[in-house]
Amino acid sequence: MRRLLSSRWLLAGASLAAGAGLGLGLRIPREDLQPLSRFPLIPVPAVAADGEAGGSLGAPVPALRFGLPATSQLRSRDSYALWYEPRTRNAAWVLEQLEAARLSRSCSERGRCEFREDESVHEYHRARNSDFKGSGFDRGHLAAAANHRHSQRSMEDTFYLSNVVPQNPNLNQNVWNKLEKYCRGLTKDNKNVYVCTGPLYLPRMEPDGKLYVKYQVIGKNNVAVPTHIFKVVILEKHSGEIELRSYVMPNQPVLEDTPLERFLVPIESIERASGLLFVSNILKRTNNLKAITAGNK
Repeated sequence: MRRLLSSRWLLAGASLAAGAGLGLGLRIPREDLQPLSRFPLIPVPAVAADGEAGGSLGAPVPALRFGLPATSQLRSRDSYALWYEPRTRNAAWVLEQLEAARLSRSCSERGRCEFREDESVHEYHRARNSDFKGSGFDRGHLAAAANHRHSQRSMEDTFYLSNVVPQNPNLNQNVWNKLEKYCRGLTKDNKNVYVCTGPLYLPRMEPDGKLYVKYQVIGKNNVAVPTHIFKVVILEKHSGEIELRSYVMPNQPVLEDTPLERFLVPIESIERASGLLFVSNILKRTNNLKAITAGNK
């Protein structure tokens, strides 16, 4: 397992622009931005006075006469916020805030929830249930259903396929599930717990000695199967200290008794591989930051 998570998987060249859409100046509806105030410590698009992400494009650009070839991919729901990547048919990241008070309430029934297409995503770019049928992969939640049992609507929101990635069943049902439970347990001793989860597509060295990014796709809509999945946990302590715990797991079978500490990686590894930034945004708000990695718990 240590070999799977070695530095060759987490090279600087692995930045796949998962967060590249955050600075394109795409217009985002104000109603989509308002709920994001729940996530003060996690990177979200900068909002200019005119409501555009990343500010104005400045002087008119002739090339933009017929508009930008992309639309805003930010989604904000009661349970979570996400940034969607149409090319892979997966979210680039999903953000949650976990609260002990909400987790203690169970006002929903998972049996009433069904996985469904996200109709807010263009039909060319959305995953469908048929893509997963017979694929051998689970529909793995990014924002976990069990994190949002406080209301039926919140739990149902986690069953949009935009909140799902193709996940190895052994991983999904065992060690990944253990990590989700661990994150919920962190709410007992912390003021706030923020969780950012997303897929990674990491390079691997082939026999010819060269690095390649290769991943499987499933279904008629070519839904990308991540090589790895990350989870960044941001803990706001009662003392005011901010603590980061960042995990990467390979999207393949993992021994059930593997300690979660085995998957701890430096936050810089995830930032380089995902195209997202966490530390710089947190340091704008506090200098009292501690990053937990294997060996320094």
